[in-house]
Amino acid sequence: MKKLNVTVDGRSYEVEIEPLESSDAGSETPAAPAPSSASAGGASVESPLAGKVVEVQTAVGDSVSEGDTLLILEAMKMNTLVSAPASGTVSSINVAAGDMVEEGQVLLTIG
Repeated sequence: MKKLNVTVDGRSYEVEIEPLESSDAGSETPAAPAPSSASAGGASVESPLAGKVVEVQTAVGDSVSEGDTLLILEAMKMNTLVSAPASGTVSSINVAAGDMVEEGQVLLTIG
């Protein structure tokens, strides 16, 4: 455990933090964020936000290139395009138009 003082809106708080992963002693470098989750089945494309699926623009078996639009989400009356993080073949689609999704929910998998 490591103790730190944090000031929020002029108020000071003492907090304790615990590293989640072991690291070299004295190292203060935070871990890099993880990319799209990958498994034996391929890369999982996760929802960047909570919202409603407006349109799925791909199908299982389709070949996609990095950056291709896979589906469109609507949140707060704005559309968000969800793009392929890598090239590959769509191996599964877990949502359909009209579905409500949560941030981080796996939308589809690219193998």
